[in-house]
Amino acid sequence: MERTHPAAGENIALLRRARGIGQEPLAARAGVSASLLRKIERGDRAATPPVVAAIARALGVSTQRLNGSPYTDPEELETQLDSLRRAVRRHTLPREDVPPPEGLARSLSRASALRADTRYGELLETLPTLLGEVTASALAAGGDATAWTQVADVYGCAYAVAHRMGQADLAETIVSRQAWAALQTFSPVASAATAWNEAGVHQSAGDYGDGLAIVDRAISTFERGLTSNDPESVVTLGSLHLRGVVLASRHKDKGATDAHLAKAKQLAARLEEDQLLHNLTFGPGNTALYELAARVELGQPDLAWEMAEPFSRRPPKGLRPSRVGRLHIDAARARLALRDHAGAEESLSAAFRVAPEMARLHPMAREVLRVLVVAHQRARPGLSDMAKRAGLR
Repeated sequence: MERTHPAAGENIALLRRARGIGQEPLAARAGVSASLLRKIERGDRAATPPVVAAIARALGVSTQRLNGSPYTDPEELETQLDSLRRAVRRHTLPREDVPPPEGLARSLSRASALRADTRYGELLETLPTLLGEVTASALAAGGDATAWTQVADVYGCAYAVAHRMGQADLAETIVSRQAWAALQTFSPVASAATAWNEAGVHQSAGDYGDGLAIVDRAISTFERGLTSNDPESVVTLGSLHLRGVVLASRHKDKGATDAHLAKAKQLAARLEEDQLLHNLTFGPGNTALYELAARVELGQPDLAWEMAEPFSRRPPKGLRPSRVGRLHIDAARARLALRDHAGAEESLSAAFRVAPEMARLHPMAREVLRVLVVAHQRARPGLSDMAKRAGLR
């Protein structure tokens, strides 16, 4: 019999009952209404990231514990994850030899593409060796800034894998390694990309205020050293503001959300289309996607779907599956909030087509799917298929 991996709403109910806590006491501790908690546990309402974070704090567990993940079986990908952990632990002691420059360049390009295409399983297989090779090359090159920037970029790829696979502790360690590599570069861009991931660690944990503080500090530091408006600088600074949009909207700080969004739009106007640099995607299209996601977080699903509808038919130019998949997930969230169940299923199906591993793993995709399955049971074969792929059934 296959093991299922419940999403956040079901995990909240399971853990609350296991601890013998009533719904009303838990709701009071978390600062949410008992009515909302009942709906979340029944599957009538999706548990949003801020609510998951509040309940996790009330229960004294991590958000990872509540969100769950299809990648939690001991035998599934455990060998590859252990290999990555060893490579991260031995960050100054690579076992690999220095590869030929052209071979390393191909490997780096492939890793970046796998990340952007949300092919996390394939990326995980390559990362342990690639981390060793790129670090060996940087150590052999001494203080070469370009070589150490490549190390920081590979750690950025590793962070994406650990984060998406629900390995929060590993993700935190990886960010510290990325910071170590960035320090060797004396590169403001490398340091800013590290801050982007560091703020992401706090975002995943539900510590939105702390994440905002990191973003604001990184923006101030980057702007102080800014000497040009080249695309690399625009992408870096714009990406920091987009991280601020997410954190502020989940923190329910509309003023900060609008401020970061306004800055991002000003920067995006300098680019004709979205660009991917140092694992950061920025431009007019991605800025619009972050705005519609913020509308969902701020309880404005009608505005979010108004933005998402044309993008769902024709996504912005220059965006890779990692961003288009997230577009469809946020569209599904908006349509579910508008009680358009058929539309939410349509958007989730699009996410599974474009970015199947992301859709399988993303906490909000799994939450929307859980609510739809509870509402329609076996009436829709497409829902059952997605639920099986996400490990919910």
